[in-house]
Amino acid sequence: MKRRTVSLAVLAMSCVIAVGTLLGSLWLERGTGITLPAPTGALAVGRAIYDWTDDATLDTLAPVPGTKRELLVWIWYPAAAGRSAAMDDYVPAQLRPKGDDSGGAIFKLLTRDLSKVYGHSIREGDVSAQQRSYPVVIMRAGASSEVTNYSTLAEDLASHGYVVVGFDAPYRTRVVVFPDGRVMRRLPENNPELCLEMAGPEQDRCANRLLTAWTADIAFVLDRLQRLNTADASSSSSLFSKFTGRLDMTRVGVFGHSFGGAAAAQFCHEDSRCKAGIDVDGAPHGSVIQEGIAHPFMVLLSDHGSESDPDGRQIWANIQSIYDRLPPDGRLRIAIRGANHFLFSDDGALLKSHIVLRTLRMLGLVHIDGRRQLAITAYCIHSFFDAYLKGSGASQLKISSPLYPEIQVLD
Repeated sequence: MKRRTVSLAVLAMSCVIAVGTLLGSLWLERGTGITLPAPTGALAVGRAIYDWTDDATLDTLAPVPGTKRELLVWIWYPAAAGRSAAMDDYVPAQLRPKGDDSGGAIFKLLTRDLSKVYGHSIREGDVSAQQRSYPVVIMRAGASSEVTNYSTLAEDLASHGYVVVGFDAPYRTRVVVFPDGRVMRRLPENNPELCLEMAGPEQDRCANRLLTAWTADIAFVLDRLQRLNTADASSSSSLFSKFTGRLDMTRVGVFGHSFGGAAAAQFCHEDSRCKAGIDVDGAPHGSVIQEGIAHPFMVLLSDHGSESDPDGRQIWANIQSIYDRLPPDGRLRIAIRGANHFLFSDDGALLKSHIVLRTLRMLGLVHIDGRRQLAITAYCIHSFFDAYLKGSGASQLKISSPLYPEIQVLD
């Protein structure tokens, strides 16, 4: 009995030491500096941030009736790099969540200190003069994520000659911190992930209610970009900016991840301003499923393996319905072997703890290096938009590459 008691005590102490070591390593890693993957294009990248209010339309997802739509808008663009150009913070200090807004102690341990993450964007630099104007691509984050969590994809696309516009929306993005210090959190009923827990018509009503607001946000941003682009440089209008005359609003693309991908598909179905779009691993919702999209569109999927549950079969049937209604010379459906749904964001680059990664691989949740998944995703996105926003789009894009054998074209 004495030996058994001693053994149990040793085991308990070993567990305490192991947990303490894990927590300690996670805490040390959280404060270690890390740089996002470098953009692969030839152009430097600039970034500008705006607070835009829609005076004409109310926010249907706000808790108080009569609230105007307001968005925190982030724009990545081809920049004229100068010797004195300063790299911007990944997330500027005044826009970072503070205190409980960061998600609690456990969330802190599993994420990076934003002040220790470094991107590749120049703060408020001039637009590159290499082209008179650049195509515009709207980027939507997944579920309730902040759009800066997709900076790797935005910076890479901008380096290939695109103005990439993302935004955070109060009451649906997890937390939005405006430059004046206001903090607005997502409402529980506006979480798209909760819609998935519902069934049948109730799930459709939940998703479509959110989808209507998300697509209206995109339309508002495009309206404001058009005003920025046509502002009179000689006037004193506050709308005049470095982007006046530099945005090619005839070549607009839209892409998003997860529910942001569903929003991209529905918007490209509804609004003819979308000339090409991409759904990155998002389950589609809305009228687009039965009515399709008139312009080129790509569905980019993670590795769903041999999923055969009823929900998975219905999602695949919805994707097939959209695919069947796309232009034959402007449709593409691909999967990345080994890719994980949650690593299409910067988390793919920021999660590097060997302990956590080993655990995720043991559980079968991760099969590919996160930075590798981001590199493949960035290649697919800029290749698709290059073909259909810059090229003639006369024939179907051949996206397979010997550099990325993980790409699986699904006919």
